[in-house]
Amino acid sequence: MNPLPELLPIPPFTRPVRGAVSLPGSKSITNRALLLAALCDRPVTLLDPLVSEDTRLMAEALQALGLDVRREGDRPLLRVQGAGGAIPAPSADLFVGLAGTVARFLTAWCASAAAGTYRIDGTAAMRRRPMRGLVDALRALGADIRCQGEEGHFPLEIRACGLRGGSVTIDAGESSQMLSALLMAAPLARAPVEVHLAGPVRWPFVQMTARLMEQFGQPPIEQRGDRTLRITNTARYRLEAGQYTVEPDATAAGYFLALPAVTGGRLSLRGLRRPGEGLQGDTNFQTVLEHAGLEIASLAGSAGIEAAWPPGGARQGVTQDFAGFSDTFLALAAVAPLLAGPTRITGIAHTRRQETDRVAGAVRELRRLGQEVVEEEDALTITPRPLVADATIETYGDHRFAMSFAILGCHDLRGDGRPWLSIRDPACCAKTFPNFFEVLAEVWDNSHSHA
Repeated sequence: MNPLPELLPIPPFTRPVRGAVSLPGSKSITNRALLLAALCDRPVTLLDPLVSEDTRLMAEALQALGLDVRREGDRPLLRVQGAGGAIPAPSADLFVGLAGTVARFLTAWCASAAAGTYRIDGTAAMRRRPMRGLVDALRALGADIRCQGEEGHFPLEIRACGLRGGSVTIDAGESSQMLSALLMAAPLARAPVEVHLAGPVRWPFVQMTARLMEQFGQPPIEQRGDRTLRITNTARYRLEAGQYTVEPDATAAGYFLALPAVTGGRLSLRGLRRPGEGLQGDTNFQTVLEHAGLEIASLAGSAGIEAAWPPGGARQGVTQDFAGFSDTFLALAAVAPLLAGPTRITGIAHTRRQETDRVAGAVRELRRLGQEVVEEEDALTITPRPLVADATIETYGDHRFAMSFAILGCHDLRGDGRPWLSIRDPACCAKTFPNFFEVLAEVWDNSHSHA
């Protein structure tokens, strides 16, 4: 893979898109499966995992904790030799970068260890991301967690003494990853854990976690009413088959799903499932794009889906609550200038505390492109205006800005194929989709090689 320049002009499509895309494995599933494999007492092989910065950080952290994690052969494949929930290394310094899944999942697991001292830190941006809900909940279960800087933030020092179990309240309103981390660590406690939920809960990722735990040998989590979950400590983590295949990333798919809405044409996405068919709630973004006018159909034999823009079809503005699949909202916001009428996006207040303030960043970039945007704490309303050419999109080190606005740049604004939009720091995509721009270029080549 050739290094990307600091500023990357996006070549517009002068012909409708055509062809097929193979997507990377799901980041959310890969990092959960890596942790759950580490909790098993037999080797687990992950097939088709995501290979990216976030999953590399997780694998390296597991190795630092004394586990054997290795890649075998040319195919994306990771083999993990777990230790049955124990952490072999008596101490470790763990660097989590800007990876929220790695940060939260490792914090909960290290706190569950019977003994050991573990120091966890990340980038300056990671030190600003919310951790307090998880830290408070783990402390309530007996964990000794010491914040070395601002309370409730990294860096942390964990002096492990196990989790006693019992009743605990967690506020995971700022990130569902905190609740997922607690759930995956709960079976390691000395007694069953009853989790009371405070604040809003974004259920799709929590449900993903619960279903993965079942696939790795845990009984179903018992739900008592709307706000209480009970996790037993009677079953070991175990994957009987010894192999686990990771689904294609539904969030990454969203960018290529939006491409036919920008360029016209049709594009197949190999292996991607329709909403409700797999583990990922972000497949619901397909329905959002269907409301905008995209046509989506399943391919035969579970081979994936095909997204097509009907010839002459009108692009419609959309009103959508993204609370359950907010990682996809930027993909809609970026192409909203091409839709007819306003687009209203709600349920996104928590994204202000992700890799960057995604709401404020979207406002700045859309206004830079000449769009009318009304910003609220939890919402954006985008009214299309003529696009400004010769625009440079700032990404704030956030992969989702780079990929979302790159799709908008595929629109042939000038009508002559000349680039009009450039992406600053496109290499930030390494976090979850290192070869995104290579894949986009391949789709461009395929679409323009057929007159």
